[in-house]
Amino acid sequence: MTTTPLNIIAFPGAPNLPVFAAIKLGYFAEQGLAVNLTTTPSSVFQIQGFHEGQFDIAFTAFDNIVAYREGQGAAKLDGEVDFAVMMGATQIELSAIVDSSIRSAQDLKGKSLALDAVGTGFAFVLYAMLEQLGLGQEEYERVPVGATPERWQSVKEGKHAGTITIEPFTSIAKASGCNLLRQSTESFPAYQGGVIAARQQWLKENSAIAIAFIKGYLKGLEWTLHPENRASAAILLQEKMPEIKPGVIDAVMNSLLSPRSGLTPNAAVVRDGMKVVLDLRSRYGKSGLSLVDIDKYLDLSHYEAATKAT
Repeated sequence: MTTTPLNIIAFPGAPNLPVFAAIKLGYFAEQGLAVNLTTTPSSVFQIQGFHEGQFDIAFTAFDNIVAYREGQGAAKLDGEVDFAVMMGATQIELSAIVDSSIRSAQDLKGKSLALDAVGTGFAFVLYAMLEQLGLGQEEYERVPVGATPERWQSVKEGKHAGTITIEPFTSIAKASGCNLLRQSTESFPAYQGGVIAARQQWLKENSAIAIAFIKGYLKGLEWTLHPENRASAAILLQEKMPEIKPGVIDAVMNSLLSPRSGLTPNAAVVRDGMKVVLDLRSRYGKSGLSLVDIDKYLDLSHYEAATKAT
C-alpha cells in the first residue's frame, strides 16, 4: 500500500500526544498517510514555514490564525494569507511561572519576562493575568525568546524573571522550585488555545488527504482520552518528551486529559473560548480592530465530512 507524506508542525508540548499515538498505533497509516511531525522553536518559524508550504498542517494557537489573517502577525508574510481552522485541539492551561524569588506580581516590577513574541495571544493572556494581579504592561520588560522550552530554559538560567508556560513545562518548572502566580483557568471561563489549521488553497487541492488526516487524528485522540489507556499514554508521552520526569507525569496527564485545561473531546472548537481570544486581540492588538466574527477564521467542512463518515 502506498502512503502519502504529510508534514505537520506543532509547538513542543504534551498536547501533541494524540499525534504521537496516531503515528505509533498506525492510525495515520490506516488512512494511507505517512505523517512527519516537526516541533517549532518559535511561532514565527512555524508560521513562515506554514505559509510557504513547507508544512501542510499546523497545530498552532487560534490567535495566530486571527493575527495573520488580520495583518497583525509578528512576521511579514508575502502574498495572501489564507489560514483556516480545520478543527479544535485544546483549551490549554497557560501559567504565569516566575523565579523562586518572585512572590507576587508586584515583585516583577522592572524585571523582564520571556515571551514567544510580544504580540501573540499567549502573551496577551499573560498581560491580562498580570493586570488582574495589579501589574500593568509598562511595569515590566517583554522579551521575545521563542517557544516554551526556550522560555522556560531562560527562566531556569536566571536570564528572565518569568514566562508563560503550558504542560509539561508548568509542572517541570514548579518541581524545579519556580512559583506559579496565576493560571488562565482562573482568569477565563474558556480559552481556545490550540487549533489545527491548514491553508485554504491546500484544502481545496487535498480534500481527501485532509479528511484522512482528521480521521487518523481523531482515533489517536480517542485512544489518548480513554481512561484505560492512561498508563500507556503516559509512557508514550515520556518516551517522546524525556524531560518529563516521573515525579511530574501525573500532574501533566491530569491537566492534559481535562477538557477544561487540555485536549478538547472530539477536537471540537470551543466558540466561547474563541470569543475570549478575539476579545484579547481586540484589547491588546496594535490596530485597534474590534474582532467579533469567529466563522471568518474557520473551515470545518472537512472535519464535518470526516466525522459523518465514521
